[in-house]
Amino acid sequence: MWELWMRRALALAALAEGHTSPNPLVGAVVLDAGGRLVGEGFHARAGKDHAEVGALRQAGTAACGGTLVVTLEPCCHHGRTPPCSEAVLRAGIRRVVIALEDPDPRVAGGGIRQLREAGLEVISGVLRQEALQQNRAFLHRIRSGRPFGILKWAMSLDGRTALPNGASQWISGPPARDWVHQLRSGVDAVIVGGGTVRADDPLLTSRGRRSPEPLRVVLSRSLDLPDQAQLWDTAIAPTLVAHGPDADPQCLPAGPEGLGLSGCEPLQLMEALAERGCNQVLWECGPELAAVAIQQGCVQEIAAVVAPKLMGGLAARTPLGNLDFSAMDQVLQGEWHQCEPLGRDWLLCWRSGI
Repeated sequence: MWELWMRRALALAALAEGHTSPNPLVGAVVLDAGGRLVGEGFHARAGKDHAEVGALRQAGTAACGGTLVVTLEPCCHHGRTPPCSEAVLRAGIRRVVIALEDPDPRVAGGGIRQLREAGLEVISGVLRQEALQQNRAFLHRIRSGRPFGILKWAMSLDGRTALPNGASQWISGPPARDWVHQLRSGVDAVIVGGGTVRADDPLLTSRGRRSPEPLRVVLSRSLDLPDQAQLWDTAIAPTLVAHGPDADPQCLPAGPEGLGLSGCEPLQLMEALAERGCNQVLWECGPELAAVAIQQGCVQEIAAVVAPKLMGGLAARTPLGNLDFSAMDQVLQGEWHQCEPLGRDWLLCWRSGI
């Protein structure tokens, strides 16, 4: 019984994907004392009502003596909004069914403890694995201090991302490119290096699938960047240019925000983005930066689009630079967690075992 309603709560939470950072995705439903649905809600955006509050408001007095089914432990601290645990108690709820405990140190079991001490029945762990998957980015940031990183590339069947002369458009077909736009709509930032800006002049937006668009980030060691680029038009989407201590900030292009880092490395950038509230980022960078991002633990998932094409060429570009491995027992081992067709192409998703 609880699995059915928890699936509904998880579906509600998913409606806000890409919009809640630094908060998690949360959905909730309220059942009256007879088990009938009387309220539902989801957390739409940071600073807005939490899922429990919206569901309880919709339920009104019908919530008294009923059950709250929620995907994440109700918070018990004052943030931008009051504690959800207190709203649950005021509503007269008798039972709370939870998918996942909140690892945020400000909660960390405190919400469950407060509800139980008030005499409520609390059932925890319903569809826990599904809730872990849905909030994997939030959980990763809380535990590591860095956003969850996805590295994306498109390549030919023989592992090439460009011909020897640099030509790369288009390896994948329109369905795969539509998928990329949808992927961007669910992240907080899209990251490239200065070389990608110079070579490809990318736009890096979701093409209107999300408003506002995700933050576009350029990591540049030297700030040797073109005066004109699509990324510098911040009326389309915000842009951040991050650089190390050796770069001259006077060389920043007009338009984007500049961010000086203690070191021009993926790790420092990820820590800075976490401080800005980013739960999940997408790396769309070249092979050298991608390799360093992996080495520094900034990539937890790889999404590779494989096209049924053979490009050849000994000097042709490949997705990753040197990872400095010399034996097979050193290579990174992960697991496939998704494999599906995108038109004529295939999407293969690899997740790190870290």
